[in-house]
Amino acid sequence: MEHPPDAEMEKLELDAQRKAAKEAKKRAKEEKAKQKAEKAKQGALNLSILLNSTLVSILLRHALFVEDLCWRLLHSSSHDDTVDADAKGVTKLGLHAKKNEDFGEWYSQLVVESEMISYYEVSGCYILRPWSFAIWDEIQRWFDNEIRKMGVQNAYFPLFVTEDALMKEKDHVEGFAPEVAWVTKSGSSDMERPVAIRPTSETVMYPQFAQWIRSHRDLPLRLNQWTNVVRWEFKHPTPFIRSREFLWQEGHTAFASKEEADDEVLSILELYKRVYEELLAVPVCKGRKSSKEKFAGANYTTSVEAFVPATGRGVQGATSHHLGQNFSKMFDIEYETEAGGEKARPWQNSWGMSTRVIGVMVMVHGDDAGLVLPPRVAHIQAVIIPIQNKKMTDEAVHLMTDKVHALCAELQAAGVRATTDCRENYTPGWKYNHWELKGVPLRIELGPRDMENSTVMFARRDTKEKSTVAWADVGTAAPAMLDRIQKEMLERARKQFDECTEMATNWDDFMAALDRKHMCLAPWADEESIEEGVRKKSATDDMMGAKTLNIPFDQPDLPEGTPCFFSGKPAKNWALWGRSY
Repeated sequence: MEHPPDAEMEKLELDAQRKAAKEAKKRAKEEKAKQKAEKAKQGALNLSILLNSTLVSILLRHALFVEDLCWRLLHSSSHDDTVDADAKGVTKLGLHAKKNEDFGEWYSQLVVESEMISYYEVSGCYILRPWSFAIWDEIQRWFDNEIRKMGVQNAYFPLFVTEDALMKEKDHVEGFAPEVAWVTKSGSSDMERPVAIRPTSETVMYPQFAQWIRSHRDLPLRLNQWTNVVRWEFKHPTPFIRSREFLWQEGHTAFASKEEADDEVLSILELYKRVYEELLAVPVCKGRKSSKEKFAGANYTTSVEAFVPATGRGVQGATSHHLGQNFSKMFDIEYETEAGGEKARPWQNSWGMSTRVIGVMVMVHGDDAGLVLPPRVAHIQAVIIPIQNKKMTDEAVHLMTDKVHALCAELQAAGVRATTDCRENYTPGWKYNHWELKGVPLRIELGPRDMENSTVMFARRDTKEKSTVAWADVGTAAPAMLDRIQKEMLERARKQFDECTEMATNWDDFMAALDRKHMCLAPWADEESIEEGVRKKSATDDMMGAKTLNIPFDQPDLPEGTPCFFSGKPAKNWALWGRSY
């Protein structure tokens, strides 16, 4: 094989170098393009992540804005956009149960979450917290003032009753026997003579009456005591409504004539009606109890009866008893008459009202957001809440706070039980929920725009209505608003009470009314056997039988020959019937 000449070899080498350089340049260009493409791809990916993140942020802010807007529309002042609201799920305020879906659970949650009571380790006993005790204080002040005007004096008698005194009046004791709690030990030793804890105080007080009443000059004797009593045996305890120990007032009086005693029975009953209607905004029906339902040992018993529409049950609100001369005979109470030389026995009454009134008020007025307190018994009638935001300067915050305190002072001077909520560790939204749950009748909001306009926003607890009020008018507008709230709460409750009262003259209509969770006004022959028969026949697997709530004083016409709706016998009167607590 022949080798090419040197010149030719150089040319071939040069061509090979050029080709290699060209290939290298091409590969470098391709690599550069590849890197550029990879960089572009990464840039696009980064841009996508950025856009998605931005979109998520925008959507999240939008969702929070919508949530905040909805909250403000439902729970706060629509006049100011500065509320930093906490949702109820975050604040953990509010009730989980609904009044019309699970009344028992709703009520149990409400009395605890609103700080009315705390449960105690002894079943059927409850701690009354300041929020509920303040309501009892208001009732006590009003009622005590009224009975003092009548000449009633307050006293206090011991908690314990001897067995001899308790057994003195057989019929009376039989009525309370299952409920009497006995103290049988002193330390580790059995007591020689056990003593009872009073279920009521007739047998405590009347032995003393026998010593104090000796002459007609000692009459009338009119005493009242504010105390506690214990009634032990029962099922299904319910705070305020049915408990083993409760607070009450019990009046015990003695008169020379039956007429005086009769007059007092009705006067006291009227005061009880006023407590419910004027203070608690709860309508009641005044009437006489049937012989089956009257107080053990009484000649007759009168009562005010309330009604809870959500459960379809009546509630005995308070009672005023005419005891006749039954107890004066049993405890040998007698006095020398004005004529001289003659002995006579006094005519006696007893009457009582307990903390049950608070439970009735809660059941009638409360809603799914919490308590709804009538202004006359609310410990706090108005709360002023400043609405601040982060944009406000320190000076603006101080000016707003000063104005809140100035408005509060003005309200207090006008007789309104007002307070402020300037706590910095809670948002306005949390405060709204808190005071709504506690049932404060009037919320007053003060925000930045209000500061500019010299106004506040009034928000009613009962209707959720809102109105703008000038600073200059707050001192007169707030008391007027509270009076209006009190009046309209009673009007709404009375309308519902009337709508839940039906008239029936036969058994089918009677049962239909009960099935609708209503009370029924029906003609009857006024016999205990009939009432017992109605109770048994009207009972179902799920519901207790009906009984007479009372025989209303305000009676519809009863034409002669009208038959009893149950027995067919001639009716003697109309009775108000219903299932009850």
